[in-house]
Amino acid sequence: MKISSFYKIALTLLTAGTFMLPAHAQLGTNKQTFTRADSLRGSLTPLRTCYDINYYHLDVKFDIDKKFISGSNLFKFTATQNFTKLQFDLFANLKIEKVIYEGAEIPFTREFNAVFVTFPKTIKKGNKDEFTVYYSGNPTIAKRAPWDGGIVYTTDSLGKPWIATACQGIGASIWWPTKDHQYDEVDSALISISAPNGLKDVSNGRLRKVTDLNNGYTRFDWFVANPINNYDIEANIGDYTHFEGTYQGEKGPLTLDYWPLSYNVDKAKKQWGLDAPRMLKSFEYWFGPYPFYEDGYKLVETPHLGMEHQSGTAYGNHYKNGYLGRDLSGTGWGLKWDFIVVHESGHEWFGNNITSKDVADMWIHESFTNYSESLFIETYYGKQAGQEYVNGTRKNIRNDKPIVGPYGVNMEGSGDMYYKGGNLLNMVRTIINNDDKWRNILRGLNKTFYHKTVTYDDIVGYICKQAGMNLAPVFDQYLHYKDIPTLQFVVKDGKLYSKWIANADGFNMPIRVRVKGGGYIFIKPTTQFTPVKIDGITKDNVEVDTFNYYIKVE
Repeated sequence: MKISSFYKIALTLLTAGTFMLPAHAQLGTNKQTFTRADSLRGSLTPLRTCYDINYYHLDVKFDIDKKFISGSNLFKFTATQNFTKLQFDLFANLKIEKVIYEGAEIPFTREFNAVFVTFPKTIKKGNKDEFTVYYSGNPTIAKRAPWDGGIVYTTDSLGKPWIATACQGIGASIWWPTKDHQYDEVDSALISISAPNGLKDVSNGRLRKVTDLNNGYTRFDWFVANPINNYDIEANIGDYTHFEGTYQGEKGPLTLDYWPLSYNVDKAKKQWGLDAPRMLKSFEYWFGPYPFYEDGYKLVETPHLGMEHQSGTAYGNHYKNGYLGRDLSGTGWGLKWDFIVVHESGHEWFGNNITSKDVADMWIHESFTNYSESLFIETYYGKQAGQEYVNGTRKNIRNDKPIVGPYGVNMEGSGDMYYKGGNLLNMVRTIINNDDKWRNILRGLNKTFYHKTVTYDDIVGYICKQAGMNLAPVFDQYLHYKDIPTLQFVVKDGKLYSKWIANADGFNMPIRVRVKGGGYIFIKPTTQFTPVKIDGITKDNVEVDTFNYYIKVE
C-alpha cells in the first residue's frame, strides 16, 4: 500500500530536539484493492486543486411524491493555477442538465461520480470566476441513515412527510453537485430549499427569507457565513415548529434555535432546553468559544439518529437520555444526559471547526468528540466520573484494524476511532499530568486550527509541542496499528525490570506504576528491559494504572 506523504514530514517541535512522525503503510489490516472510482473520489489531482471554492448557492426543489429533486448549484471560486479543465462531483444516477459559464453552455464529461468541465478559455491563477450546474433526478434513498448516505423519505407519527439528508462518508455529491473533498471547505453558502406548501425546511446557518413560489412550493433561503464541510450541508423538511433561547457565551450572546416536530415542542423544551446550554457551558470551558456564533446554534429533529450538521445539529434520539436510552459505557454516567445533544454538538469543535483533510483521518473528528462525552460528565459530576465513563467504553473496542485509514481513496479506518480514540486521549492527558496544560492544549487546537482543514501531522505535532513531550510514538501505536502495547515485567538478579512490546518504532510511553496500596509513580519503559526504580517494588506487589491506560500487562 502506498505510504502517505503526510508522514514524511519532519516536525521540529522543541528546542531540545526533533520528533519524527513516522512514515509507514497502514499495518495490521488485510490488503485492500482500490478502484479508479475510489481514486477519483478521494484523491487530490490538479483538476481539483486548481480551484479554491469560495461560495455555493445550492437551490433545490424536493418533489416528495416522486422522490425527485431538481435544481442548481452556483460555484464561485478562485483559481490557484492556470487551467482550462476542472473536476467536480455528482453521483452518476443524477442527471446533469447543463453547465453554464458566462451565459453559455460548456462541455463536460463524466466518469463514475466525477464530472470534468472544460472552459472555453484559460482561467488565470488568482482570478475569481464562477459556473452553475443544473441537475435533476432520483437521489439515492438512505436505508439506514446516518450510517449509510442519501435522502430519508418517511412520515411523522401524524402521517405528514418528513425528509432529511445524511451523507457523511459517502459524500455530499450523493444529492448535490459539489467539489466533494474535505480539504477544501467553501467559505460561505446560500442554501435554498423548496418544499411543498405546509412544510418547512430547516438548513444550516440563519434563515434569510421565506418565499411562496405560487406553484404549490415554498422556498426557504438559509445563509451560512462561516466555512463549512459540504457533507454538513443539510435539508430537513417537515411539519416543524420553532422556539428559541440565548446562551451567554465567551463571545457574547449566542442564539439558540430549536426545531422540533410540532407535536414534540414540550418534550424539546424540556430535553433540549436543559442539555444544550449545559453542553455549551462545558465545551466552551474545555475547547474554547463555540466556533460559529455568526450562524447560531440549532437543534433539528430528524428521522435518523443524528449528525453533526454545522450550526444545525440533526437530532433523532427521541428525547431520551443516553444513546436511545442506553448507556454506552455501562457505568450509569451515560444515562444522565442526552447522548446526541452532547456528542453531535461536540463535533462543532472537532469535525466542523477543525476538519481532517482526508477521511482517513476521521479520528480527528471522532476520537476527540468521543472524549468530549467524558469531559461533559467531568464538568457536572467530577473527574472520576468522567474517567469511569471512558474506562467503561473499552468494552466496545474491537482492535480489528488501524484507526487511520488509507489515504486518497475516501476510506475511513476502524470504528475504534470512537472508543479506542477516546481512551487514547485520556491516556495522553494522564501522561501530561497537568490538567490546566491539557485544557489549554484542547483550547489551543481550536484556536490554532480555527475554521481550518488539518492533517494527522498538524494535530499530533501541535499536541507534542505544547505538551513538551514526544508523544508521537504513542499516537502512532494506537492509531496506525490494531494491537495495543503490552507492558512486560521480569525479575533479574532479584530486581524488577520492565519493557514495552509494541509495533511503533521507539515506543516509550510513560506509565503510572505503584507498590500495591501506595501512590502512583511514573516510570519510562522502552522496548528494552530497564529496571523499575521504585523502592520496595516486586513482581508480586507491582500495580499498573490500567484504569487510565488501555494496555496489556504481562
